[in-house]
Amino acid sequence: MKRSGIWIAALALSMGSGTAMAQITANANVTNNYLWRGLTQSLNQAAVQGGLDWASDSGFYAGTWVSNVEYAPGDPYSYEHDIYFGYSGESGDMTYDIGWLYYNYDAAADIDFHEIYGTIGYGGFSATAYLLGGTEADEAPYEADFGVTGADFGFGEAYYLSLDYEFELESGMVIGLHAGHHDGDFMTWFNFAIDSYTDYAVSFSVDNFTFTISDTDLDSVDPSGLSAPFMSGLDISTNDNGEPKFVLSYSVDFEL
Repeated sequence: MKRSGIWIAALALSMGSGTAMAQITANANVTNNYLWRGLTQSLNQAAVQGGLDWASDSGFYAGTWVSNVEYAPGDPYSYEHDIYFGYSGESGDMTYDIGWLYYNYDAAADIDFHEIYGTIGYGGFSATAYLLGGTEADEAPYEADFGVTGADFGFGEAYYLSLDYEFELESGMVIGLHAGHHDGDFMTWFNFAIDSYTDYAVSFSVDNFTFTISDTDLDSVDPSGLSAPFMSGLDISTNDNGEPKFVLSYSVDFEL
């Protein structure tokens, strides 16, 4: 799930029983704009999303998640389907989470990829690293469009680092602060960001509603000269990824 963070079921690390228990939960979300690492995945339009999560009190979890996507009018994308698994736990006041995440798109897009990730948390703070594991995408179109040589879409050649802080007010509102940095040839190519970038956001959550203000240090994209086959004639400037974005979402979770 290409979301701001790995959205998994709460992991119950119960110490009262020697028998490993498991829990299955479902989630559904509707949003006016699907953002991933500060960049729109839906042309700044609405998205409907949902997933299933399995979690054991031993710390292991697995899940799947789906959303509609679109990156430019007429592009070959229509959906994103993610599969992930990992292990989460705690040690004293510290929490940790490590796992693997696969991003699957329409066959015509030919750009599926996967990452490994790890998170360390303390109190309301958390730091996360995502590392490219591999992709079916080819470096040649990237080199042609961006005028570079020696592009590398291999293991570890792209990464995303994020810092987050979350706290709750007496009113019950939860405020989240986020900053992230994205770098590497493949991640530049995937979202047509042209260059590495930093994104930052503040979110306000009450009950099932979340309002997010997000921005990046990117300039708006000039699509002239981009000639990859699946991008021919597409206007990617409609992403407006160099502009602030205001996102309202509603989500629900329930046990199965």
